[in-house]
Amino acid sequence: MIRVINNLWLIFLILNNSCNSNFKMKEKQLLIKSNKLSKKFIIVDGHIDLPYRLKEAGYLKKNKILDLTKETDGDFDYAKSKRGGLDAPFMSIYIPAEFQKSGGAKKLADSLINLVIKITNSFPTKFALANSPSDIKDNFSKGLISLPMGIENGAAIEKKLENIDYFFERGIRYITLTHGKDNAICDSSYDSTKTWNGLSPFGRKVISKMNSVGMMIDISHVTDEAFYQVIEISRTPVIASHSSPRKFTPGFERNMSDDMIIKLAESNGLILINFGSSFVNELSNKKFDQIDKKVESWKIKNKINDIKEINKFKNRIIEEEKPFATIEDVINAIDHVVKLVGIDHVGFGSDFDGLGNTLPYNLKNVSDYPNIILGLLKKKL
Repeated sequence: MIRVINNLWLIFLILNNSCNSNFKMKEKQLLIKSNKLSKKFIIVDGHIDLPYRLKEAGYLKKNKILDLTKETDGDFDYAKSKRGGLDAPFMSIYIPAEFQKSGGAKKLADSLINLVIKITNSFPTKFALANSPSDIKDNFSKGLISLPMGIENGAAIEKKLENIDYFFERGIRYITLTHGKDNAICDSSYDSTKTWNGLSPFGRKVISKMNSVGMMIDISHVTDEAFYQVIEISRTPVIASHSSPRKFTPGFERNMSDDMIIKLAESNGLILINFGSSFVNELSNKKFDQIDKKVESWKIKNKINDIKEINKFKNRIIEEEKPFATIEDVINAIDHVVKLVGIDHVGFGSDFDGLGNTLPYNLKNVSDYPNIILGLLKKKL
């Protein structure tokens, strides 16, 4: 009897080791495949905040540009991009809501566009501008990373429709209609004021003008009402440059409901998945909201206004609580959209360099796209 048990245990161990060995071999093969695929095909990311990161580091005032050909402290640079297979990151020309009142939104947009141009002029063997899909394909064939551009916050046009033409000529290919506050175009999902109950009369003209010049309309950050109005009146496909499905973050209006994603797909548009932990995981969303409230309370109590000191305090809490999502949450978000409306209506809109210390495990910078591909390959098994 003991011998039979021992023999059965031995067989179990052999089978278990064999399964583990086969699993590890399969895992290794899939990892190799995901890396190959990331280099074989063009990877586009709809939203990376490098320009504003450079602005915050003081490069608007400097006569030189950060050497992006080397490893940097940020989420995006040439070395990381090549490891991850990133070929065309849309450079976000981000305009904070405060410029809607203070003025200077167009001037800031021009300065950030100039920074992107300066990158391509400073490192012409690594980066190039791109104003069309054919530009991106041509740059890819030359081993160059394309830097197309989109404006985040339509306040940059400063209530002048002719500035849409102006920015199109400067290489802008989409405009995110608003950001953290209602503006002259429409209402923001982060603002409870509901100034226009969707689009303003001027905003409707903006949609028509963007359609006429061939500039993509980006509905990330807008309210649900504004979204449905855009879908109703736009004659061209609409995008969400950095949003995720609301299914995984109930009540978080910044994300998109299933019905909105369906309507977006019906316009032949697409949702580009935001990688932020609070965008793809309900618990992370709640935890980061609690952290923000703690930081705000601490800031008011101690009368702290220095942004570096505030971020230092916030990062200390984040490191203690570790409220991060996992890369599987991002993969699930992608998979959900595919099942809902099909593969043609989903892409990457990471928000790298704009999320701070809130990115999921195993998805911390642009070198990690193969990890997403690996997860998607596993979904097929």
